[in-house]
Formats: sequence, C-alpha cells, structure tokens
Amino acid sequence: MDTYYKDLQLQYEGFLKTPFLWNGKGVFDLYQFDINTIKTSIFSTEITKTPRLGKLVERFVSFELQQNSTIKILTENIQIQQEKITLGELDCLLLKDKKPIHLEIIYKFYLYDNSASKIEIERWIGPNKKDSLVQKLTKLKEKQLPLLHSQQCIPYLKNLNLDAEKIAQQLYFKAQLFVPLKDYGKEFPLINNNCIIGFYVTLLELNQFKECKFYIPNKHNWLVQPHTNINWLNFNDFTTNLQQFLSEERAPLCWLKKTNGELIKIFVIWW
Repeated sequence: MDTYYKDLQLQYEGFLKTPFLWNGKGVFDLYQFDINTIKTSIFSTEITKTPRLGKLVERFVSFELQQNSTIKILTENIQIQQEKITLGELDCLLLKDKKPIHLEIIYKFYLYDNSASKIEIERWIGPNKKDSLVQKLTKLKEKQLPLLHSQQCIPYLKNLNLDAEKIAQQLYFKAQLFVPLKDYGKEFPLINNNCIIGFYVTLLELNQFKECKFYIPNKHNWLVQPHTNINWLNFNDFTTNLQQFLSEERAPLCWLKKTNGELIKIFVIWW
C-alpha cells in the first residue's frame, strides 16, 4: 500500500473516531443524525483526484452509510437550480429504516475564544477567525435546510417520489474542538465535550514546550489521530517552519509529542 492510500485510510479512521458535536436535539433545535458507529473498516472507495477536505469528508460519510443495512442512499450532492443559477445543494437524501431523511454533512475545527462574545455558543470560532459555529448553524437553519421546501426543489423530489413535508431534516455534524491551554481539561456547556481533543497556544506560550517534539500535518491529515510513525521536528526547527504560516495569518494544526510520550493535537494561533 503506497503512502497516499495509507494516509487515506488513516484519515478515514480519524474521521470515524471524531465524535458528533452533540447528540439528539441541539442548538437552534437542529437534530443530529443517529447512527451506530461501525467498527473501523477498510476505506475502499476509489478517489482519483484529491478533493478539498469538506468533500473528502462527504465521501467518508457516504462510505460509512453504505456499510449500514438500515440505510439506503437515494442521491447525493443535488444541485438545486433556477434558470441555470445554482441556489444551493442538498448533501444527501436517504432512507433510514425506510423513512426519508435530508442529511447535511459538516466537519469543522473550532477554537474556544472567551473574548469573542458574551454568549457562550458564540465563542466557538474557526482557527483563523473567518467563521464560527453560530454562523454555520445560522446558515443551515436559514438557507441550507429551507432549500428542501423551495419551489425549485419540487421537481428533484418528484423524480424520487418524495414529498418534502414527509422528509426529516438532520445534520451529520462532527467537530474537533480546541480550548486555550489554561482551560484544557475544563468542561464546556452546549457541546459534546468528547470533541475537545487539544488546546491552542500563541508562539510565546510555546516556549514551555521546548523539550517536546512537533509535526505539522497537511490539511487532509488534520483528520488523522496522532501517531509516532513520522519525522518529528525539534523545537527550533518547528518554530522556524511556523513563521511562514503565522506571517500569512494562518493557524496550523500541529502534533505535539511530550517528553513522556503523550501525543496531542494543538493549534498555534497568530492572533
């Protein structure tokens, strides 16, 4: 097995092991999809061109759903158009126990920024402050989910003998969450705390980890659970490599190997 397929398998395994951001009904009364976690299987779908991370996750979800005998995928990535203008996309229409569901698929990385808002749920933001959990949930609630009930969607549903009023709408929302170093180990309301898998630091705060080893995975390998079979960097080489990211106002996800052998994911922020 070459490096590409080894990485792909590790990405799939990391994706499977990522917890859902909540279970059942969550914020904004949005419901999570309920699926029994399958044992890790070999990801066998052919991927010829490397898609962006969000599209890769959609392929992973599709493959996971196909392994479940109670689920039948009807169609995926349905472009809803009006006079050749795309209004939006439905990620997946499926039957679960013969009941129709419109499923929207989301996989995110969020950092907890206490200064972002006085409202707890608004404190989960993207690593580069370009998006947030509340922005994503608002878009789902106000734009993506209502698309199913639009006039333009009716012909697509008719082709599948579906009625929008009888289709449940649910999310497949997984996330990796990171908190400030000083808050690592604390409990946070409104989200599944199992999603908190690491912390974030500034360049200055990194100095307390001078004896540790580091690794900077590519974006697709952000999904992967840290392991030792890589070329680790010492502190000096790591901070030298960081400069390019931070100068471009990009916060990279990194792996940290402590002196006791513990492996943990961290973000190094520029802000």
